[in-house]
Parts: sequence; C-alpha cells; structure tokens
Amino acid sequence: MRDFDDLLDANRSYADSFDLSGFDGIARAGVAMVTCMDSRIDPLRMIGLKPGDAKILRNPGGRVTDQALVALVLGVNLLQVERVLVVEHTRCAMASSTEDELKARIADSAGTDASWMTLGAIVDQRNTVRADVMRVRSHPLISDEVAVGGFVYDVDSGLLEPVA
Repeated sequence: MRDFDDLLDANRSYADSFDLSGFDGIARAGVAMVTCMDSRIDPLRMIGLKPGDAKILRNPGGRVTDQALVALVLGVNLLQVERVLVVEHTRCAMASSTEDELKARIADSAGTDASWMTLGAIVDQRNTVRADVMRVRSHPLISDEVAVGGFVYDVDSGLLEPVA
C-alpha cells in the first residue's frame, strides 16, 4: 500500500475538517452534471457549487451512456435533481482522434490488441452534445419538468458555451 501513502495522508487531513457527516445524499442545488473524466475539469467549482450540491457523473468524453442514464433517473426521481448539464470540453482526446487512432494508441501503450473495444470517439462534438441532451430529455423516467442543457467547456478560458 506504500504506493498510496501520499493520498492516504491527504485523506487524513481532509477528514480532520470533514463536514458532510450524516448528509442524506440529495443534490442540495438540484443539479446533476454528466462530464468528461479529464483532470482539467473541476465540475463543482466551474458552476459555483460545492460538495453535496450536485451529482457528478464522469466518463471519457462526457457521454450520456446507459449507466449515466441510470444515474440520472435515480437522481431525478430519488435525489431531488431538477437540472441536468451535459458538458463536453475543448481539446478532448475522445473528440480529437478517430476510434481507430485511439485503439492504435492504446494498443501501443498496452502492448496488446485493443481493436475489440468500443471507445466512443466523438466525430462532431456539438452534435454529440445535442444528441445526448435529447437522450436525457426523451427518457420516459425523466420528467419534462427537468431542465436539460448541453454545453462545451473551454479548458483554456474556463467558460461554458451553451450548445443545446
């Protein structure tokens, strides 16, 4: 476990001032965000929120996958989510390479064939955001009362651009 000593030390410091004990897990601000796993994205701070305010769902490319939809259905129906943001970002690896290019890079790195995987490269980012927003809006277990918006986050300026 020595590989994790620095992280465990940081966790102990975090726990010293931990103030979410007993929190019921609802989204206090009524927000859920589907966004990319990119480490340049700070989902809560970029929209002025703090821990406990929102449900944050992250995956490569910030796609509304089947599992993200399950989380959104739970959030909307059980955890007081009233607004959903679908947020992709500039300079995303998933939108900067083709599926084949990504598979080749992974195969080179791993030293084994990656052609069997579906990675989900994004060909047209803005249309993908629009399609994912429609996927959320049209889900039968997500009320029409839920506001759903699509955005592209600029990793160089910190600004969100509304897309859908």
